[in-house]
Amino acid sequence: MAPTLSPSTTHHTETLPCGMRIVCAPSATDVVYCGIAVDAGTRDEHEDENGLAHFCEHLTFKGTRRRRSWHILNRMEGVGGDLNAYTGKEETIYYAAFLKEHLARATDLLTDIVLGSTYPQTEMNKEVEVVIDEIESYKDSPAELIFDDFENLVFNGHPLGRNILGEAGRLREFRSEDVNRFAARLYRPDRMVFFVYGRIEPRVVRREIERALKRVAASLPEGHDIRKAILSESFAAGTEAAPVERPSVPDYRPQNIVVEKDTHQSHVMIGARAYSALDPRHLSLYLLNNILGGPGMNSRLNLSLRERHGLVYTVESGMTAYTDTGIWSIYFGCDPHDVSRCLQLVMKELKRLADAPLPAHALEAAKRQIKGQIGISYDNFENVALGMGKRFLHYRQTQDIDRLYRKIDALTAEDLHAVARDLFRPENLTILIYR
Repeated sequence: MAPTLSPSTTHHTETLPCGMRIVCAPSATDVVYCGIAVDAGTRDEHEDENGLAHFCEHLTFKGTRRRRSWHILNRMEGVGGDLNAYTGKEETIYYAAFLKEHLARATDLLTDIVLGSTYPQTEMNKEVEVVIDEIESYKDSPAELIFDDFENLVFNGHPLGRNILGEAGRLREFRSEDVNRFAARLYRPDRMVFFVYGRIEPRVVRREIERALKRVAASLPEGHDIRKAILSESFAAGTEAAPVERPSVPDYRPQNIVVEKDTHQSHVMIGARAYSALDPRHLSLYLLNNILGGPGMNSRLNLSLRERHGLVYTVESGMTAYTDTGIWSIYFGCDPHDVSRCLQLVMKELKRLADAPLPAHALEAAKRQIKGQIGISYDNFENVALGMGKRFLHYRQTQDIDRLYRKIDALTAEDLHAVARDLFRPENLTILIYR
């Protein structure tokens, strides 16, 4: 398929005959960040597969037909590079950082582990205990665990609300054939994006990916589904990959839940179902959330609960946008006897935003602040690369900072006010309290 330029002139995008998409963007240094974003996450697990997406990510480093686990771990480390991965609700991303002369090494390794892993049972038996330790350590931190429990409430038991790590008992039951079956269903070239953020010509990137894919195909037996997918020419005419069916998100029902945890501090979350990443209201909520409880010390919730009243150490609001829905929430931890007071103060700030539009000077200050935060975040090249891969995977879009700034500048006080009236109504809020 012929290469195409995205709306941002700094990005290069194209699709290989096997369906794997490529997105490249230049950076200012000789360090390259690249990876493979796979359209497979927790929400793609079947009912009996909870935790398998994350477990599959761990096991992808444990052996291929060409490499044992030690060779995988040492391949990038040996040249001073880094190899890593993470699992989300809608994607799994494998990525590496290295000096640009090692592009071929990184490309070969990434394609081999993602498309050629064998998921050996002997490695599974060891790694399952590592993941279970991760689960148990997570359960020891109520300030983290409450986020998962809250998502499960907001999504009413839908896979989007599941804990990414899964449950210990089920993980111990998985076998190599279970992981291979999961990978065969979801780890296909047509469900992947290879992304590169670095000072490398796109034609060089394509050449190295094509070479690496041929090596993977050669390592697989005749008739293997991934071998056939890699060698397929079915996407040359621009055909789209067949989507994997995902269960629809159920209707949202606000709830108020108190869980007795016998913790020293009470932990509280307040929030609601929100907007997808492509919803026109998403950017308004992004700015509104930053005003309310973003990372700045001058956020309204921090000024109220911490600075003026000294009731909390941490209070923050956050949002996550998925392909078809989203979630927005506020978290704080406080002494048990201060929960009611803190809730009153939070509701007061929500009411202020829902009752009247922001004054012009407050809106301009909020825009100035968030644009500064975005600009600084673009200095984190790893996050820029991961964001580029994820965005192109799900939306076939690229993002440049100037276009984003223009969208922020175009937001009006009425835009933000409409979102506040929609989301911040008391009857729309779910509240979860650990005490």
